[in-house]
Amino acid sequence: MFTSVRSASRLLPLLVLVVWLAVGGGLGPYAGKLGEVATNDQAAFLPRGAESTQVLKAQEAFRQEETLPALVVWTTDGGGRVDPAARESASRALASLKGAEGVVGTPSPALPSEDGEALRGIVQLRPDLGEELPVALDEVEAAVSAVPGTEVWLAGPAATQADLGDAFSGIDGLLLVVALVTVLVILLLVYRSVLLPLLIILGAVFALGLACAVVYVLADHDVVRVDGQVQGILSILVIGAATDYALLLAARYREELGARDGDRVPAMRAALRQSFGPIVASAATVVLGLLALLLSDLTNNRALGPVGAVGIVCAVLSSVTFLPAALVLLGRAAYWPTRPKATADGEAAHPVWHRVAGLVDRAPRKVWAGSLAALVACAAFSFSLDSKGVPFDEIFVKDAPSVAAQERLSEHFPGGAGTPAVVIADADAAEKVRTAAAAVEGVDSATLFAAPGSGRPLVADGRVRIDVTLTDAADSDAARDTVVALRGTLHAVPGADALVGGSTAQKYDTQVTAERDRNLIVPVVLAIVLVILVGLLRSLLLPVLLVATVALGFLATLGVSALVFEHVFGFTGTDSAVPLYGFVFLVALGVDYNIFLMSRVREETELYGTREGLRRGLVATGGVITSAGVVLAATFAALGVIPLAFLVQIAFIVAFGVLLDTLVVRSLLVPALVRDIGPTVWWPGALRHRP
Repeated sequence: MFTSVRSASRLLPLLVLVVWLAVGGGLGPYAGKLGEVATNDQAAFLPRGAESTQVLKAQEAFRQEETLPALVVWTTDGGGRVDPAARESASRALASLKGAEGVVGTPSPALPSEDGEALRGIVQLRPDLGEELPVALDEVEAAVSAVPGTEVWLAGPAATQADLGDAFSGIDGLLLVVALVTVLVILLLVYRSVLLPLLIILGAVFALGLACAVVYVLADHDVVRVDGQVQGILSILVIGAATDYALLLAARYREELGARDGDRVPAMRAALRQSFGPIVASAATVVLGLLALLLSDLTNNRALGPVGAVGIVCAVLSSVTFLPAALVLLGRAAYWPTRPKATADGEAAHPVWHRVAGLVDRAPRKVWAGSLAALVACAAFSFSLDSKGVPFDEIFVKDAPSVAAQERLSEHFPGGAGTPAVVIADADAAEKVRTAAAAVEGVDSATLFAAPGSGRPLVADGRVRIDVTLTDAADSDAARDTVVALRGTLHAVPGADALVGGSTAQKYDTQVTAERDRNLIVPVVLAIVLVILVGLLRSLLLPVLLVATVALGFLATLGVSALVFEHVFGFTGTDSAVPLYGFVFLVALGVDYNIFLMSRVREETELYGTREGLRRGLVATGGVITSAGVVLAATFAALGVIPLAFLVQIAFIVAFGVLLDTLVVRSLLVPALVRDIGPTVWWPGALRHRP
């Protein structure tokens, strides 16, 4: 009888491993296939109800065929004026591209700048070129480079999209390798074990393969949207979360093995029983926090919500099935060459955290006052973080050809050349609207959109399109002010029903929507986290305290980020979505570590009372939570390998914020406050009466 039970206890873990090996082998390749269903078309990620989005839809009626413009700019080698022969040569070069692969219609002739020192032409490309876009641009550049005495530059949406594609090229392999190698090195250094880090990495890879397969199917059926940013964040999120949950379980299993003299199955049952609740609660905060992004009016925010939630669920599934099965089969060998031993409340195993717990116990008021003062000082700079958007020349961290070309274009042509504001108005008021638009300060010119070859304004469904060229660069604050003034003026034109869109208007609407999203989603996420903590800890005062400290840690992180971005990285601002992304990740993930700590403290408090329970909980979890925080910070820092300002900013905010939360908020501030408040911290739960 005993033998049959023992055999069954070994057979189940073997079956679980076989299933996960099949998942890894069958679904693992999907981690490299998400790019097939991803889009980097920035126009697809605009506010749904914004005026600029309405204009974008209305523009469809004025397009003979959907195109992706490439702006060709010629400047003279010596900086002088372009001679007429060069202009004729440039126009011939543009005309020669008619009928070329990927080119739509007839390219425009070369037009000179007002200073006579540059030429500009437009080549319309097919928007569905995908991976062939760089090839088409190379052909355009080869054709227009033969103009004597000039240097050629490619700008506009086509060049920018090609640079974005280049930034995300190889994201599947590069990001995954950097993240996994980073995690592996840290685990080897911290745990000095050979097999355990490999098991944790393998579990994370299996979780990522499963998540990518699910997301691939959903994206292929248009249930979710995926772009390069969401794709990169998914990989980091799954690897970081799976590693965190695995470390918590592995640490608890190690304790139980030592206490039960190596009896594997009972040790794993006990470890799972004690770890399952905190792991699921931690995952729930992240999942529900991400799903709160569905309240956003920005498509890319809504895209990240369900995709990230799928990743977290897969990370939990791997952590509570694959890893327990592998650990049961290996037993103490998983921790080789170290050997799990029973220790008195962890003091011998965690001498550093025994001293930290002693400091908190002896002088709690000094500890929390000092920690609080430091966090408040950092948080004071959070209001200086400019999240109105990243200028075009800062989108790419490294030099990008499209950025250099845009600079040359702006030197010789109006700042908004090539990216006009687009006005849609009733045809009966067309001339009144055009005249009113041209009179707005900051507008260089306003032109009625004409049907090709006719010279007459194109009317579609009783509406006309007016292209308004701004004097300032399309991504500048001055251009945004002009768009606001343009809307105010044109909305007042009677009978026009005018709408103002275009690139600058889209960025402005995105910024306004992002601010609205923050005001809505931040309270929702805090409420979600609070409810989960109340249910887990069966207390009200302690969850409020935890949420408040994590929120303070987030503000402190923003304050430090504001200083670092400006004075170290040289950024003049952040993407409007960065603060919201940072908040969701830091609050949801930061609460994870408080859940790991306080669930253990509650467990120990039931046996020893609040003071001793706090000390034992901090000693027992300090090492594993700190190592988990370091791993998660390093994993998010890997996003910095993608040369885009948005992801570099997210990488720094989350990495620094996780370390701040792990080393200060969770290690010092929260324990010191709990020690100083005493049993009352469990109010209104029964533990507040425990002696």
